[in-house]
Amino acid sequence: MNHPTITEQLEAPEDARKAGRRKMAWARQHMPIMRSIGEAFAAQTPLAGETVAMAMHVEAKTAVLTEVLAEAGAEVAITGCNPLSTHDDVSAALDAVEGITSYAKHDVNDDDYYAAIEATIGHEPTITVDDGGDLVMAIHEEYPELIDSIVGG
Repeated sequence: MNHPTITEQLEAPEDARKAGRRKMAWARQHMPIMRSIGEAFAAQTPLAGETVAMAMHVEAKTAVLTEVLAEAGAEVAITGCNPLSTHDDVSAALDAVEGITSYAKHDVNDDDYYAAIEATIGHEPTITVDDGGDLVMAIHEEYPELIDSIVGG
């Protein structure tokens, strides 16, 4: 499946990224525990070699978690778990971070919502983070061959 990233779907992705980075910086500033974990994980890279597939409310606070997973060495693919809660600016900012691919887009139809989940699964995750169950359900129902390689979720 070849679903476009958020960067490929926006008319002005750089403008969106700037706004998203501002929100993420504010959130990180107010999340001292995540900052501390991110610093430790960046030095240790405990998730090197892992691929994390995420279906989350894509906004500034979950973006900090997503960045920390990438800082820990994981390759991360993220999409929204609810099309109405996705912040396109934050999604675009995440998509520009090395090690992160974001498919999350605000207000998509059902076909695009599930296509983005499929695209995230296409990264062949070894770890899942799912707020809602659609990602994990799709893996169990349509990609059971991935289950044995998933070490956490």
